[in-house]
Amino acid sequence: MSTPASLFEAYHSDYQQLIESVRAKLEKDTREQQGEQRKATLRRVEIELDEADDIISQLEVEIQGIPTSIRSQYTSHLKQAKLDLNRYKKIAKESHAQTSRNYSRFDSTSMSDDPYDERANERTRLLAGYQTLEDGSRRIENSTRLALETEDLGADILRSLRVQREQIENTSHTLNQAETSIDRASGTIQKMIRQMYKQRFVIAGIILVLIIVVVLILYFKLFHHRH
Repeated sequence: MSTPASLFEAYHSDYQQLIESVRAKLEKDTREQQGEQRKATLRRVEIELDEADDIISQLEVEIQGIPTSIRSQYTSHLKQAKLDLNRYKKIAKESHAQTSRNYSRFDSTSMSDDPYDERANERTRLLAGYQTLEDGSRRIENSTRLALETEDLGADILRSLRVQREQIENTSHTLNQAETSIDRASGTIQKMIRQMYKQRFVIAGIILVLIIVVVLILYFKLFHHRH
């Protein structure tokens, strides 16, 4: 059974892989690339940043289910992840703006009548489009995986709630039986008390009769003795 802590760690691992990929593209690939290739790389960066943003949202959900006694360490991981994401978003935005300025500046001078250059540009655009499709497919796969894991977690929670409900129902049944037994015992005790009072009345009556008999005997003895 997956726990919120284990799911958090799994999502955080996926996030770190995405951020590492983004870092490599921004710090290395975009510096070595130009034109359409650089723009395609930045588009892939934007896609990966969106995926990372989705994972951050999932981390915020999972951290709510982690016990408060150990939540602090996960909170620090989440806070650092948000800081890293915002920093790389800012870098990506600046890189995209710089690329747009450079592309606009040299767009007119990059035009050529050479058919080989046109084919190369077309090939670059096709490769960029193909890479974008691959990134989109990967993002869909990750979203599907997240949805399935969330569904599994929901199913585990429902099973846990079902077990707890059965336990509560069993406890309620036991309490009802105990209450019935107490009512029966109370009735029995009341009957015993009433029987005890009856016996006391009978004993008192017998004692009273014995006293009267003794008095009569003494009376008759004294009366006959005088005569």
